[in-house]
Amino acid sequence: MQETLAYSVPGANALPRPDPLAEMLAELNQNRPPLARLRHDATIAFGPAMRVERFFLGNGLKVLVLVDASAPVVCLQTWFGVGSRHERVGKTGIAHLFEHLMFGETESVAHGAFDRMLEEAGAETNAATFLDWTYYHTNLPKDALELTLRLEAERMARLVLRDPQVSSEKEVVANERRQRVDDDVDGAVSELLYKEAFTKHAYGWPTIGWMADIKGFTTDDCVEFYRTYYAPNNAALVIVGDVALDQALRGVQDHYGAQEPSKLPVEDVCPEPPQVAERRAEVAKPTATHKVAIGYRSPALGDFDHAPLVLLNEILFAGRSSRVHRALVQEQEIASEIRGWVGSFRDPALYDIYLSARGAHTGDALLAALDPLLEEVCRTPVAEAELDRAKARIELSVLQGLETVAGKAEQIGFYETVLGDPAALFERLGAYRRATVGDLLRVARRYLVTSARTVIHVIPDGSGDEDDEGGEDAESEEAS
Repeated sequence: MQETLAYSVPGANALPRPDPLAEMLAELNQNRPPLARLRHDATIAFGPAMRVERFFLGNGLKVLVLVDASAPVVCLQTWFGVGSRHERVGKTGIAHLFEHLMFGETESVAHGAFDRMLEEAGAETNAATFLDWTYYHTNLPKDALELTLRLEAERMARLVLRDPQVSSEKEVVANERRQRVDDDVDGAVSELLYKEAFTKHAYGWPTIGWMADIKGFTTDDCVEFYRTYYAPNNAALVIVGDVALDQALRGVQDHYGAQEPSKLPVEDVCPEPPQVAERRAEVAKPTATHKVAIGYRSPALGDFDHAPLVLLNEILFAGRSSRVHRALVQEQEIASEIRGWVGSFRDPALYDIYLSARGAHTGDALLAALDPLLEEVCRTPVAEAELDRAKARIELSVLQGLETVAGKAEQIGFYETVLGDPAALFERLGAYRRATVGDLLRVARRYLVTSARTVIHVIPDGSGDEDDEGGEDAESEEAS
């Protein structure tokens, strides 16, 4: 006789377990108009122990909350999906101009009151603009969250843009450009490098804008830009810290729920055509020694090759034990400063390398010394021990950046805006850990291509009085 086994599913007759988030949203959304209704999009692991909850308001505002009760503080950041890449020829720098305008007058907050009210509440605030994004951040005591939400929502929807305000901030930005670019050797050279390297893509113009464009902005230009891009459906609101989730979301609904979305334009950024020949330019600047800026092509942040190239840069340029520092600064003594950085952008960009000569050495001498070092990593795999040290340094740097609520919020907002994943930083950590010496050999051969690089030679114009000696003390170390 054949035996029949009966199986039962544990809990098959039990009632469904209530969903706390669904219950919370039902309460929050009760009697709310459609634009203010919240929906839960995803729960996203942020490292081994934390979670980011992603919500959307009915008007398109993205809300990302990470509850961290380790200290009674909160970081609130607003990331807008607009940077200099979204501008057009003749209107460069307007995204950066708004970084200044947004601290001005709104319909219910007088000029200067925004900063004063937050400072009186114990908060500090600032902003930044770059190629792919603009963001505004405030570090605050937990009891100042309601005030901060109210002020941020106010300036997102009701900024006052009149001729006096716009003219005043245009002059502030023009002076900033004079100080950071026109009268600064490094700033001017970096701008020239990107201008020469990009012939089509919007990465070729500076975030701060060309001076003629800055001076030419009209109030109508600013109103159009504001109404287009400063809208809830183009923003990610990041809240990290000691908050009660339901109270934070209720505050978002109260202050942002009446805002209308905008009609965002289709992004029209021209891809950069392949570069098939080395480009060179020479510029005279008030510097005591020769300098060289080099731009190799680099992959987009989301590309599989990006993490291995960052590790290769760490081996070549990061710190006094790096290959290039040992060779050019310590052994040959022809450079006083060296640095390298792999662009972390949405689209393919540049792997920037900067060398400053020691004494009378020339830019040609710097290149002649650097090129064999780059050829070596294209020819021979790096040592496993070198790669392990690079991985350890980068991982330490990444994890140290997450020690504060502000550090967590910045990573969440950046990766959500650029890659659409607030926890992509941890995917990158995994990519660093998985990278092999073969991966580094591959990216070296793919990107360290002389025919696809741009080189800017900086020669002293005879007026410089800076002291480039003792460059080891002035060394800048960068890691992505």
